[in-house]
Amino acid sequence: MDSDAYLSKVLNNNKIDPELYTKYNVKRGLRNADGTGVLVGLTRVGDVHGYIMDEGERVPVDGKLYYRGYDVEDLVYHAAKEQRYGFEETIYLLLFGDLPTKSELEEFSALLGEKRALPKNFAEDTIMKVPSPDIMNKLARSVLTCYAYDERAEDLSPENVLRQSIELIARFPTMVAYAYMAKKHYYDHESLFIHSPGKTASTAETLLSLIRQDQKFTRLEAEILDLALVLHAEHGGGNNSTFAVHLISSADTDTYSAIAAGVGSLKGYKHGGANIKVMGMMEDIKKGVKNWDNEGEVADYLVKILKGEAFDHSGLIYGQGHAVYTVSDPRATLLRNKAEALATEKGFKEEFNLYRTIESLVPRVFKQVKGSDKAICTNVDFYSGFVYHMLGIPTELYTPIFAISRVAGWCAHRLEEIISGGRIIRPAYKCVQPRLPFVPISERS
Repeated sequence: MDSDAYLSKVLNNNKIDPELYTKYNVKRGLRNADGTGVLVGLTRVGDVHGYIMDEGERVPVDGKLYYRGYDVEDLVYHAAKEQRYGFEETIYLLLFGDLPTKSELEEFSALLGEKRALPKNFAEDTIMKVPSPDIMNKLARSVLTCYAYDERAEDLSPENVLRQSIELIARFPTMVAYAYMAKKHYYDHESLFIHSPGKTASTAETLLSLIRQDQKFTRLEAEILDLALVLHAEHGGGNNSTFAVHLISSADTDTYSAIAAGVGSLKGYKHGGANIKVMGMMEDIKKGVKNWDNEGEVADYLVKILKGEAFDHSGLIYGQGHAVYTVSDPRATLLRNKAEALATEKGFKEEFNLYRTIESLVPRVFKQVKGSDKAICTNVDFYSGFVYHMLGIPTELYTPIFAISRVAGWCAHRLEEIISGGRIIRPAYKCVQPRLPFVPISERS
């Protein structure tokens, strides 16, 4: 039997009639018929608010994101007002549930700095000797390998899981940077340079210094990367990667297996890789639209994309719309405002204006093509890739940066699952395969 025949069997024997999902009231994607998520758990870590339900009708409202009950906009505002980085405070808040005092934040930041270096021989044996063309793949394997360096890898006590969580959060920037350097050297045939992580720098400063040969960066560059890390750190228990961590943790497996599962989920283009799709689409728009200042010309091209006649023919305008947010995504708003300053500093103002034009046109274009008044807002993926592009960060690091941030949320949710979960997560699947009589091998045609 040739490969085409094998494939034909696989395709034919895995098709399910779409009408059966309706017949059995299946919550596809763990979504209710109205698009809301199926309630499968409780959490104190984070909350995403994008609409209110009024007698069964979803009413759009401005989006809000809360970490441990605190509005993320307040976290960002006060960090900026006090001229300090905010991600370390965010990690502390997510893990411990309280805002740190000044001394607690200083002590915790120093602890992260102490843990940034990888175990002895880890970089040489795990990363350099077995490089990967994909940084997320290498990150997942690095996380799993940490198991072998941990004498208490299987200890599921909250005390030990907290220790493992802090070490992983601290090491993620170093793992990502070294994986990227190995990829550049062994796959792109460029010179190899490896920097040791400093002990006093913030996470944003650490990453920028590790991936740049001269280790130099401006304060504004570090500030906007820090902002991106704050905004991506947590997004409720129902997002795909965090739910994956809850799911795996509920089986009482080790921390490294659970966090590696989160990395694997985030790698997908429907999740953490979405901003890469945005950048590809924007490059296509920049080539297809001659006059970026002409709103009519930009709108016409957006219509083509929405009709599946341009870019990847998916009919999707990437970076627009969200499963929960309706009127606005607070993360996109905060990142956009900071991105304008960086665009001015870096000479990307014309490109920034194109992003703003597209953002303003999408609701109108969507209504024109789809005939729907559904609220469509720009999501954080629309601007995050652009920010990384302005920082000179290569595309292959976009999703790993997301992981560097979101591992804080994953670890907080893992601790919550261990402390309060108690039951293995086991949703039901209804089998729709008809019963068949067994046929002896001599009688099979």
